Amino acid sequence: MTGPDVTVVVAVYNTMPYLTACLDSLVAQTLAPGRFEVVVVDDGSTDGGEAVLDDYAARHPGLFQVVHQRNSGGPAAPTNRALALARGRYVLFLGADDWLGGEALERLVTAADAWDSDVVVPKHVGVNGRLVPQGIFHASAESVGFADSALAWALSDTKLFRLDLIRRHGLCRDEGLKVFSDQPFTLEACLRAGRVSVLADYDCYFLVLREDRGNVTERASVLDRLRGIAALQQVAADLAEPGEELDAIRARSFAWDVPRLLRDGFLLLDDDVQHRVCAEVGRLVDCFGAREVFHRLPVPDRLRLELAAAGRPEALRDLIRYEAAHGEPPAVVEGRRHYAGYPAFRDGQLGLPDELFLLRETAETADPAPPPPNLAQQLWRGIVPEHLRRGLRRSPVWRRLANSVNGGRG
Repeated sequence: MTGPDVTVVVAVYNTMPYLTACLDSLVAQTLAPGRFEVVVVDDGSTDGGEAVLDDYAARHPGLFQVVHQRNSGGPAAPTNRALALARGRYVLFLGADDWLGGEALERLVTAADAWDSDVVVPKHVGVNGRLVPQGIFHASAESVGFADSALAWALSDTKLFRLDLIRRHGLCRDEGLKVFSDQPFTLEACLRAGRVSVLADYDCYFLVLREDRGNVTERASVLDRLRGIAALQQVAADLAEPGEELDAIRARSFAWDVPRLLRDGFLLLDDDVQHRVCAEVGRLVDCFGAREVFHRLPVPDRLRLELAAAGRPEALRDLIRYEAAHGEPPAVVEGRRHYAGYPAFRDGQLGLPDELFLLRETAETADPAPPPPNLAQQLWRGIVPEHLRRGLRRSPVWRRLANSVNGGRG
């Protein structure tokens, strides 16, 4: 007997009342019964969700397989356990507080089969203000890569994966990571895939920002997030092609994931934690070639990374407070170079290179264009028609204009 086309994997921990919308979206799928299964691992929920799961399994026999276990401390362990039970040709990971569009599974399986895809990125929609980068979803595409698309900005596991790809390479979550364990997994799958595709013509996947900000990423500490980012960059260092592919993945972390941890929230951390954060950022910058992509980063983010890497939390605090009080700094223009005039610019104690502050460099022209002629010059050069010049000669204005051109000779 053949297995289902797709297994939907759901790791659950205290996601009520969002869990019911997630499960209802699975019951409502247009993919025919028997063509998909749902494997749910409850990681020790205490909010009543465990009973809701058992009720759905009882009401929809053959669709839901529910496993209960003691709390593991993060989503990696329940996801791995559910993945081990998957029987579909493909697997889709669904957050327990998210939901799917009604045709999502049918469209994704059809696209993957038609394109022979190992990974399909479905169109994502943010709910309740959830920030979802949309660059990858400008159009459906049979094949995309890191060098020619915004794939580096879509590294969550909220995708369709060919199960054989996962099994062949032994892909699983790192259970030592409390957060972002899906990103190294997804990155490795995409780098090893024969083809990564994008399905952008249907709203497949709805990502919810919970009103209590109870999403696992929102709850994670700064140091836990940095460990997840380090794991992602290690996969990139091991598997990505040097050049545009590797740089795109580096830029994603160092233009977004790390700098956002060095903004207002940094001021709320204890001094000891601030120093530990700076030390970890310094390790990331030094180990994973952050400075090689600084030219892709805005000046404020370069400064954050460099001040943290230098172990200068006090200077980083000053930068954050300056931005809160003043916004963008004035530009310092020296010839063709325009610098961001932060107080740290050419601060002798900090010793930061000017290049960190460089906003832009204007093009050099060999022969600058002369300024346009003023009215007096236009008159004398014959640009003004003769009949107007004859009229002007009768007025006092003419003599003043003529003097301005002829040095007072009339």
